[in-house]
Order: sequence, then C-alpha cells, then structure tokens
Amino acid sequence: MTVHKGRGFACINYPIGMNLGGDPSQALVHSTPDGKFMVSLSAIDLGQGMKSVTRQIAAETLGVPVADVYVDTADSDTGPHDMGSFASRGTHRVGNAVIRAAAEARAAMMEAAAEELEVNPADLDTDGEGNIHVKGAPGRSITVADTAIAAQFKQGKTLSGRGIFLIPTSEVDADTGEMTPVSCFAHAAVVVDLEVDDETGEVTVSEVNSAYEVGRALNPKMVEQQLIGGAWMGISHALYETTEPYYPNRSHGPQDYNTYLMPGPGDVVPHHIAVLERPAEDAPFGGKGPGEMCANPLLPAVANAIYNAVGVRCDTLPITPEKVLRGIQANGGAQPREMF
Repeated sequence: MTVHKGRGFACINYPIGMNLGGDPSQALVHSTPDGKFMVSLSAIDLGQGMKSVTRQIAAETLGVPVADVYVDTADSDTGPHDMGSFASRGTHRVGNAVIRAAAEARAAMMEAAAEELEVNPADLDTDGEGNIHVKGAPGRSITVADTAIAAQFKQGKTLSGRGIFLIPTSEVDADTGEMTPVSCFAHAAVVVDLEVDDETGEVTVSEVNSAYEVGRALNPKMVEQQLIGGAWMGISHALYETTEPYYPNRSHGPQDYNTYLMPGPGDVVPHHIAVLERPAEDAPFGGKGPGEMCANPLLPAVANAIYNAVGVRCDTLPITPEKVLRGIQANGGAQPREMF
C-alpha cells in the first residue's frame, strides 16, 4: 500500500446575474418615527449574507450607523419585485437597487433636516453616527432621530425611497445572434493538495490554496467565511455527495442524513485565501460578490489532483474510492502524472 500525493489546479470566470428581461431587483427604504431605517426586499437570504451586506450598503448610502438599519426580506406578495437569489446576482443587483432607494430616502431626510435648521439641503451632511450638521459648522446640527420625529409629526413628510436596478439590454449581432448575457464577471483560481491510497482508493484532501477576485469585499470577514464554506461544498460534491444511488436502482440510494455521505467538521483542512479587489464600475461600492464561484472550481481541481497523484481520470461525480480503485486497477497500478 502506498499513499500518493497530488496537486490539482483549476480556474474560473463566473458571470454575475443574467440579462433576461433586464434581471431587475427592487428595494424600498423608509424610516420609522424614531429615526431607524427599514429596507424591504423580496431577495431571500439563503445564508450567503444578503441581509448583512444590504444593511451595510443602505447605512453607507443613508449616512447613518449600521445599527440603525434593519432589513426585511418578505416575499413576492408583500415585498418589491426581485428576480431571485440565484446566478450569484444578490450583492450586485439588489445592492444597486438598495443604493438607489436609500439615496432617495436620504434626500427626503436632508430636506426635512434643512427645514428644521433653516438652511439649504445642499449645505448639510451626515457624520455616520446619527447626526446631520451644517457643512463647516458642526455645532449647527440635528439628530437623524429628531429629523424623523419632525418629519413624521410636524412636517407631515415620509422619509422613504424606492429603487430599482435594471441591466441595459445587450446589443445583438444581427448576423450571428451573439450577445452579452451578463454585466460583469468574477474570477478565481484554486490549488488543491490531496493524498490517494492506492490500496483502498480513498482520497484525503490536505490543503487548499485559492485566489478570488470579487470586485470589492464589502464585508471582508463574511467574504472569507463564504469562500471557505463554499469551497467545502465543492469538495463535498466532488468526493462525497450525490443525488443518485450507486446501483442497481434508487432503493440503494441514501434515504436520510444518517446515510447521506458528507464531510464533517473534522474533515476541514487549512484553506489559505487571497482576496483580490478590483472594484467593478457598475457594482454597489465595487462589490460583485463570491456566490457560486466559491464552490465551482474545487470540483475540477480535486479531479486534476487525483489524476496527478495516481493517473486516474474520473468524469462522473462523486469521485468515490471505488471509482478511483477501479481506475488504478484498469491502469495496472498507480501512475502519477505531471500536471504542469
């Protein structure tokens, strides 16, 4: 029995969203009487951090503390329209809609504050800590809370905004029909190191190194966590998970999570990440978001590493020990191959 080490590389450029029907997202922003702000969306947080990042985007645009912003992801009956949480579109499409809605709400807030301070709205600015002050005269100020109270109970105004983001229709080549289905791309490169036991076919991942270009990391720690979690989704798909049974029929497939094979916390290995920031011009504060790109390149990287280790090419998933062992036997033994 020999354990063979292998290294596999894969890279990806991943489209953000689509161009079908403009791929629209809408957002609504309004203040409560005490100066907090509510962002209403139909975009669903699937655990990817939708609420956190839209909260940050709204707070930055409004000029108020993040703690004073709340996000409500309702549904398609009661919330503003959204195409859905898919195609890695959330941060880009929804974030842009939130910026527009929050900008409109901010303008209404500044008008209300200007009326209270008896100045022109253009002469006001926010400090990000819950205050609105006259430029060059920080002593002349009013809190966001007092502004909301005045608007609600004195001026009879609503501090609210509406926003929609729509991708311009792509030009179409009249001769070929060629068009651009997306607005921007994110990129990644991944290296996976693993070991293959040529007696059992067992594959053990030992280390992952990756570089991701995500536009701008609006929440660096959350981006890092999503990249790590997504990578293990990809590795799990490559080596463990399947929706199909082995043989000979579906009765032999996993019935529940007691029989469905997945890696556990003890299987997680060191993952070294380099986040490359190249802000996108049409993205909210430059951020495109990691999305599905987290998981996709890990599958071919694992397959390439196994080929590097023992010379077995697997073209179906998951790459089980049985498939690896059968490949080794078909080759007459392990035959490590050069990858670079």
